[in-house]
Amino acid sequence: MTTTTLSEEPSLTSRAADRPAVQDWVPGVLQLRDAWFPVAHVTDVHETVSRRQVHSQPYYLWRAKGDLHASEHRPDIAAAKRLPSTAFTMGTGDYPVMERYGYVWVWYGNPEKADESLVPDVPFLPREGGLPWYTRGTLRFDCCSALSLENLLDLTHADFLHANVVGDEYSEDDRIEVQSTSETVTMIRHCKSKSVAPIMRWVGGVRAKYQDVRAVIHVHVRNSVAIAYGRYTPGFHVPLFHPCVPESQDRCRLNFAMNTTAAPGPFRILMPRAAYIVGPQDNIMVGPQSARYAEPADRRDLHSRFDGAGTRYRFLMQQIARRQQQGDFSFGADPGRDVRELLGMPVL
Repeated sequence: MTTTTLSEEPSLTSRAADRPAVQDWVPGVLQLRDAWFPVAHVTDVHETVSRRQVHSQPYYLWRAKGDLHASEHRPDIAAAKRLPSTAFTMGTGDYPVMERYGYVWVWYGNPEKADESLVPDVPFLPREGGLPWYTRGTLRFDCCSALSLENLLDLTHADFLHANVVGDEYSEDDRIEVQSTSETVTMIRHCKSKSVAPIMRWVGGVRAKYQDVRAVIHVHVRNSVAIAYGRYTPGFHVPLFHPCVPESQDRCRLNFAMNTTAAPGPFRILMPRAAYIVGPQDNIMVGPQSARYAEPADRRDLHSRFDGAGTRYRFLMQQIARRQQQGDFSFGADPGRDVRELLGMPVL
């Protein structure tokens, strides 16, 4: 099912030089603006200045008397304060910044449009943060965020690349469903009698040989944010917040959070640590592809039915980029909408 609802809000006008170029599929060019990015865990930002970046735009983060700050320039270097500021801060040097779900979110785009309601809904993370240390971590990928997200949007890749953690490709039935709005794309996978995930057998006490699986990956295109939810029967629910912050054309940062606090131990502690097994496996695959992925080619792009979500993702990125090039930076769908039912979470 595809729903595309275009907003009737006034367009944001800007100079042509500030608008993203739109051409054939070159991910590094499609730097979509007016979006919140979760650039750091709140526990990683202190009085000492730390640096992050979004599409190579620098963000310096620190706290002063408990208050959170984000600037284009280092506050502890006098010479840096005299540097010119860009349109990303309206010449003030200070970015819109906020805390939610245990993350520091910064605004990339026109600061006058920084609306907190545009933060994606992540229903399994506490709004005020506070999850235990073992649920979160940080990884980096040697590729642009778009390639990392396309990899995620094919949920079947896990059967081959991460079989030692989540199980192999064998099941009685395997169905794929793709949904999208003008801002998001979702892949839902239903597996019947799939080989049980090894990690659930080893540390979760699941003794069955097979389990039914409903896995969802829900991607906010403009934010480069993925929200994943796995429901394993018998087994446990695995909720994963997977933001692929686009640091540069060849690098993205994953500040992940996996809320396994409702699962029994030791699974609830060890499952999030499996990210340090799965992440390097992904990077081994996407890293060497990055250079080819970012260049236009005459070769036909062949794909299977499992690539429908990735194909839709590319289309949405180009569609939003064209709207922004025409001066329309509005959101065509509500990014903060409740997605519990879509994810397959219990709705109380």
